[in-house]
Amino acid sequence: MSNATPEPAKGRLGQMRQAYTITKRSDRNIGLLLLLTFLLAGGLAATLGYFVFGTGTFGLIFTILFGVLIGILAALIVFGRRAEKAAYAQVEGQVGAAAGALQMLRRGWELKPAVAFTKNQDVVHRVVGRPGIILVGEGNPTRVRNLLTAEKKKHARIGGDEVPVLDVVVGNGPDEVPLTKLVKHMRKLPKNIKPAQMTAVLYKLKALDAMRPAAPMPRGPVPTSMKGSRKAMRG
Repeated sequence: MSNATPEPAKGRLGQMRQAYTITKRSDRNIGLLLLLTFLLAGGLAATLGYFVFGTGTFGLIFTILFGVLIGILAALIVFGRRAEKAAYAQVEGQVGAAAGALQMLRRGWELKPAVAFTKNQDVVHRVVGRPGIILVGEGNPTRVRNLLTAEKKKHARIGGDEVPVLDVVVGNGPDEVPLTKLVKHMRKLPKNIKPAQMTAVLYKLKALDAMRPAAPMPRGPVPTSMKGSRKAMRG
């Protein structure tokens, strides 16, 4: 009982330490950058506070607090972006990296990792959202496009004429979306269906998934470092 209370705080601090450690591996100057960000943003805020709050005792106290808070906020924003970039770098090229990135999508999106894959570990993940059904493939470009074509035919029968089935290939080649831009790309897709249609589609997709033969996930865990880093930034 006595050990249950401090667990959340330890968890948050542990997440932030882990995020900093991961970021430090690929961004050796992160500590100096955060310090400079804190000093610059805090200094500018304190200068503004000096003119707003005045030079009295309470004015100086408010000025210092304002500068410190703004400096910390700016440092956390920079840290969050750097940590996310480092997390992407850590999982890029791993099987399931796209699924790890797609987990960062919030409300209004339903993700099902690895709805289809080959023995060579080319994987297709499925996301359902306001744009419709989005199939996200990662792996060898040629093999994964063939896999996407087959999956699009299956899902088109579910979606019908009203629910578009889109496909995205993750990679750095032509007509591919880099892993670091995947979530942003998904959020920019046009909204083609209403929430009620989305609910109906998800119900139908359960039937499609139930007919699939049981198959194991490709070797290796789905990376979740990016989601953990984002949680650490939010506290």
